[in-house]
Amino acid sequence: MGTHMHNRFTTPFIVLSLLSIGAVGAQTNPEILDATRSNVAKWMATQELIFKERKDWQEQKDVLQVRIAAAEKEVAAVEAKLGQSREALGRLRSEEAEGRTAKQKLVDSADWLSSSVTRLESDVRRLHPVLPGPVQEKVAPLFRRIPEDPQATRVAVAERFQNVVGILNEIQKSNGDISLFTEIRPLSDGKPSEVKTVYVGLGQAYFLSAGGEAGVGRPSASGWQWQAHNDLAESIAQVIEILENKGKPRFVSLPVTIE
Repeated sequence: MGTHMHNRFTTPFIVLSLLSIGAVGAQTNPEILDATRSNVAKWMATQELIFKERKDWQEQKDVLQVRIAAAEKEVAAVEAKLGQSREALGRLRSEEAEGRTAKQKLVDSADWLSSSVTRLESDVRRLHPVLPGPVQEKVAPLFRRIPEDPQATRVAVAERFQNVVGILNEIQKSNGDISLFTEIRPLSDGKPSEVKTVYVGLGQAYFLSAGGEAGVGRPSASGWQWQAHNDLAESIAQVIEILENKGKPRFVSLPVTIE
């Protein structure tokens, strides 16, 4: 406002002064008066142009300041969002790392479980020959489920564990029982004959034929081994009577070999 007032009152004063000077000079030289008037006109036009430029610049400056302020707010908002994005990315990377760690633990656990069930299957296979014949027949379907090649099988580890547990449960049950079975076994004449066999757990067995032939059996790495013991026929017959509920429970003495 001060600049504008200065131009408004100072310029006419200067113009009047120049005109006065020009009037004095014109009495002696009209050309000087014309030149003076021309210069004054140009000077006034220049001053108006300067005033206009200053006004335009002020307006543009105000607009620019508004735009700068808006741009600064936008930059601040973008920086805030960028900060949030960085935090979110950091959390995502952290969760991804945790996910990879958890996945690796699962892989390690799966490998350990696979190795464990493979060892159990191998141990169960080694137990198979020492199982009594009737027990072998009972668990035969479970044994057939054991994969021939553990590394190439498509059977799930959980299913393999369930299968092994089923076999071990039957073995444990048989090991704690005194069982009576009817079997076919070669006798002294070499002919297969029907006998009744008493299994005491998985470590000892006794058989008795209808003809009175008796014997004792024990497990070995190649299967059960049987020896004739006709002197035990009466005692074995008493045990069979008790197991068949044909006789009263009583103490019966039979030899047991422990290794």
